[in-house]
Amino acid sequence: MQISSRLTMAVHTLLCIAYFEKTEKVTSSFIASSVGTNPVIIRNLLTQLKAADFIDVKRGTGGAALKKDLQDISLYDVYYAVDCIPSDSLFHFHEHPCPKCPVGKTIHISLDDKLSQVQEAMENQMRRISLADMAGTMEQAIRKQS
Repeated sequence: MQISSRLTMAVHTLLCIAYFEKTEKVTSSFIASSVGTNPVIIRNLLTQLKAADFIDVKRGTGGAALKKDLQDISLYDVYYAVDCIPSDSLFHFHEHPCPKCPVGKTIHISLDDKLSQVQEAMENQMRRISLADMAGTMEQAIRKQS
């Protein structure tokens, strides 16, 4: 199981915008150089982040700017905004458990609720972590390295 890298790239993008928006034109190319990916991927993320009302993007070389305070954006908000999982369920269940096997025919009864609890716990923890928390950690690390 692995959540798409869109989550980490979207967080990186938002933190990059927050850090540089007052001193640089924060374009998709600028962000892509920080993330280490193609600007097209960043443009797609920017579209999703704009749709979530986290940022404004000016066409051309205008760049991106935050619309919301980092304190008001949780890790879960970003996770949800960039569709990190293809459906509502984090866990993908194998398609054809054998209905004749006692384990196969009861595996959903045994496992589905537990997996839902795990996903709910993860999502609740993600709701508790703001991007401001991450920006604070990032800024401390930057100061230490200076």
